[in-house]
Amino acid sequence: MAREIPLERIRNIGIMAHIDAGKTTTTERILYYTGISHRLGEVDEGTATMDWMVQEKERGITITSAATTCYWRDYRINIIDTPGHVDFTVEVERSLRVLDGAIAIFCAVGGVEPQSETVWHQARKYGIPCLAFINKMDRTGASFIKAVEEMREKLNTNALPVQIPIGEEENFKGVIDLVKMKAITWEEEDLGTKPRIGEIPSELVKEAREYRERLIEGASEADDRLMEEYLKGEEIGEELLKRGIRKGTLSATLIPVLCGAAIKNKGIQSLLNTIVDYLPSPIDIQAVEGINPIDQNKEKRKASDSEPFSALAFKIATDPHVGNLTFFRVYSGSVKAGSYIYNASRDKTERVARILQMHANKRRSREEVYAGDIAACIGLKNTKTGDTLCDEGRPICLETIHFPEPVISVAIEPKTKKEEEKLSESLARLAEEDPTFRVKIDKETSQTIISGMGELHLEIIIDRLLREFKLEAQVGKPQVAYKETITKEAKATAKFIKQTGGRGQYGVVSLEVIPSEGFTFEDRIKGGVIPKEYIPSIERGIREACESGILAGYPVINVKIILYDGSFHEVDSSDIAFKMAGSLAFKDAVSKAKPVLLEPVMSIEVVVPEKYLGDVIGDLNSRRGKIEELGTRGRAKTVKAFVPLGEMFGYATSLRSLTQGRATHSMEFDHHAPVPEKIRESMLK
Repeated sequence: MAREIPLERIRNIGIMAHIDAGKTTTTERILYYTGISHRLGEVDEGTATMDWMVQEKERGITITSAATTCYWRDYRINIIDTPGHVDFTVEVERSLRVLDGAIAIFCAVGGVEPQSETVWHQARKYGIPCLAFINKMDRTGASFIKAVEEMREKLNTNALPVQIPIGEEENFKGVIDLVKMKAITWEEEDLGTKPRIGEIPSELVKEAREYRERLIEGASEADDRLMEEYLKGEEIGEELLKRGIRKGTLSATLIPVLCGAAIKNKGIQSLLNTIVDYLPSPIDIQAVEGINPIDQNKEKRKASDSEPFSALAFKIATDPHVGNLTFFRVYSGSVKAGSYIYNASRDKTERVARILQMHANKRRSREEVYAGDIAACIGLKNTKTGDTLCDEGRPICLETIHFPEPVISVAIEPKTKKEEEKLSESLARLAEEDPTFRVKIDKETSQTIISGMGELHLEIIIDRLLREFKLEAQVGKPQVAYKETITKEAKATAKFIKQTGGRGQYGVVSLEVIPSEGFTFEDRIKGGVIPKEYIPSIERGIREACESGILAGYPVINVKIILYDGSFHEVDSSDIAFKMAGSLAFKDAVSKAKPVLLEPVMSIEVVVPEKYLGDVIGDLNSRRGKIEELGTRGRAKTVKAFVPLGEMFGYATSLRSLTQGRATHSMEFDHHAPVPEKIRESMLK
């Protein structure tokens, strides 16, 4: 089956924002105006197409990223709608890894909110060109100018309006297109399906000209011809200006800013036109790079159907009807249903039983997918999130996806002994879907411990166990995922020697531990005092010892280990002897290096009416919070603070009580910090 849409007419985009900025509502309007949906889905009513999970409908939030495809002006737009809640940041991370462009949605009232900053920096990390859509222009307190200024200040970006609003708050009627210099308005009677294009209101002509001048000036920096015409004082045509804006967007030197009110069906068609005009196609993106697993040389794959097949699996999902679904992005070549592909990350050959084009939780079969496509397949048994799928004759390993560590844990057990095995299998399937969800067995208590990114994250997991897997479980109180680290350098030598007749064990290891960012192991053995084949065993022993630290059994982080000496026996030395010696030497060195206990510290922002500000600050102080900044957002006050996670359980309920339900808050992990001495002593008793 031949390719339906040329590669240059494909747009792979993500929609990202702070929670409640209107991502899903905007996506629903896009689906409606492109003809994919024949009714307007509403988040508040639980009828949104993209929020298909029961838990999403009940809570009115997006929990899992959902993929869909629509068509506009003969372009195919593959969209991934991502969650805004920080507990589900994994969904944003893995989606951005495989996308070519993104729409960042900002609330016209709230401006740049904490999770807006987080997802923006995630997009910047992957170098993804972005558009900004300032939503909720119809809300009381809406300010387009303030939102644009916050983008420039907080995100350190060149935000350039390509539209300005006609009115704000209850007077918001439409937008002025600064490229065409026309006014666009929408009528609520026809659900905004027929934009009215007319002349700019006379009272806004001067302002529109000023903004267009700034837009031309910003776009000319990316396009030499536009710069030349601009400096000559020539009239800048629509096509030339569009070309300059597109070049600036692709190079990330400017961010086109639009505005609208998705809930009132205003501004969506303009947004679709801007996606097509300014965001990249797969061929606008640099060739993807990877490593050949055979010779370890770097290789590239261009976005072309004629190149060898390469793709990245970015999500695993459990479907009750078809089993495991593997979502993947094709970077080069093509693959047919029923064919065999090679998983270069795990050295396994897999069969693609079926290929599916996804529309949220609905799907249609496809015979073949091509470069630039995002699809799902059935039949891959060994593939995990972040694995590279490719042509076995031309293997390549693409850069995988890195995920944050969990910060909260609870103990879980089934209601009956009979369900122990079922619980274990169900948790394993959920962990396969979500790389930030971890399951382990506590060696001392034999309890099953599940870990995640926050209280809501684990609440959803437990709810899914009940609804999807028909499994009731008893859950303990939330526990903080503490860590351990060292504060100074130390050396240690350990021996593991057993020689009592017959084949014995012999391994001697000398190493040094140094405070560092991350975990690194360095081999500085000289002169053959330890044969090279035993070095990996020493590292394994050290890594295992790292999992349960010296002070309270928590993992050790931020340490560099240097192996510098040791000795071996020609007969008695073995892998197990050096593994044990490495583990013992590491524990001894850490105990000498002034180990400390670390706790996760959260960055929190509270938006609160001024009359409750003192109560909120007092409550945060009582939780060992450190107030960083007080500000104003519309008619409300904002409080930014750092607070230990261990003090924040049940905070949402307390905040509602303190403010009669009129405050909102957002919280995300920021850093680890040493536990205060008194609290540490009580924990170690």
